[in-house]
Amino acid sequence: MEDVSNVAIRPNRQAAPASAKVYGSGHSLYSRHFKRILDGGLSLAVLPVVLPIIIVLAALIFMADRRNPFFSHRRVGRNGKIFGCLKLRTMVANAETMLPRLLDGCPAKQEEWAESQKLTDDPRVTKLGAVLRKTSLDELPQLLNVLRGDMSLVGPRPIVPDELRRYGGDAATYLRLRPGVTGMWQTTGRNDVSYAERVRMDVEYEQNVQLRTDIRIMAMTALAMLKKTGR
Repeated sequence: MEDVSNVAIRPNRQAAPASAKVYGSGHSLYSRHFKRILDGGLSLAVLPVVLPIIIVLAALIFMADRRNPFFSHRRVGRNGKIFGCLKLRTMVANAETMLPRLLDGCPAKQEEWAESQKLTDDPRVTKLGAVLRKTSLDELPQLLNVLRGDMSLVGPRPIVPDELRRYGGDAATYLRLRPGVTGMWQTTGRNDVSYAERVRMDVEYEQNVQLRTDIRIMAMTALAMLKKTGR
C-alpha cells in the first residue's frame, strides 16, 4: 500500500491515490450501514445544544488576540482521504513558527515530539486553551466533521499522514474506519498509553464494531468530561 503522506499538501477532502484506498471491513450490518446513520442522527440531535457553546468559546478565543478561533489540521480519514479536522484553537496564533525554536538544541523535547507530536507543558498553549484541552471542549467542532462524513462519533484517533507508517501492518485497519471524535484510546488513558497500545486498541475496535460498543464508549466519554468540568 502506498504511503498517503505524499498527499498531505493537497487541499482538504482530496482523496489519496487509489492504491491507498481500503474499503469497508464488512464485519456487521451495523458497521456497514447503521453506524453512519447513528453518527448523523446523534450529531444533529446535540448540535442545538453544542453550537451555542462553540460560539461562546470561539468568541472568548477571538477576544484574546483577534485571530481566527478555529484550527483545521490535515488528518488521514477513511480510505486514505485527507480532511481538515476542526478544533477550537488552543495555542497562540504563531504556534507553528515557534515550534522549531522550542525543539532546537533540546534532544528531550525533540524525542517527545517525535513520539507523540505533543510537548509536556507546551508554552504555546494559552490559559484558556489548557482548560479546553483538559475538558476536551476544543474538539466540539468535530461534530461538523461527523456531519460532513469525514469522521465518526466513535473510531480511531485521527492521525497525521506521517503517523500512518507507525501502524505498520495494521495500517489497513485504520484506513477501513472513519476516525472518531472519541474512541477506546480516550476512555482508557488517552495520552498515558503507548503508541503500540493505541494501535492495538484500534485493531481490537475494528474487529468488534458494534452498537453496544459505541454506546458504551460514548457514555464513558461523557462521564469523563463531566468529571473534568466538575473539578
